[in-house]
Amino acid sequence: MNKNETIENKRKRLIFRSEHRGTKEMDLVMGSFAKKFIPKFSEEELALYDELLNESDPDLYNWITGIETFPANKMNSVYEKLLSHKFG
Repeated sequence: MNKNETIENKRKRLIFRSEHRGTKEMDLVMGSFAKKFIPKFSEEELALYDELLNESDPDLYNWITGIETFPANKMNSVYEKLLSHKFG
């Protein structure tokens, strides 16, 4: 991330990254979440979400679907919103 990036550009970048994950399933899941929540996120939440996007698609998919338990050391308000997000 660029230190001089405006908050609006950061929002746009995060939404784009969410919609272009690499697998169609995660594009849909993360894209729908990003469109709903990123416009309302604080700068702190945007930073947490930016960090979340560094996780691999298989890990995120397994955590979101409950195949694997979400790591307790990664839990924060953004992860909680993602886990409770209704994708349909």
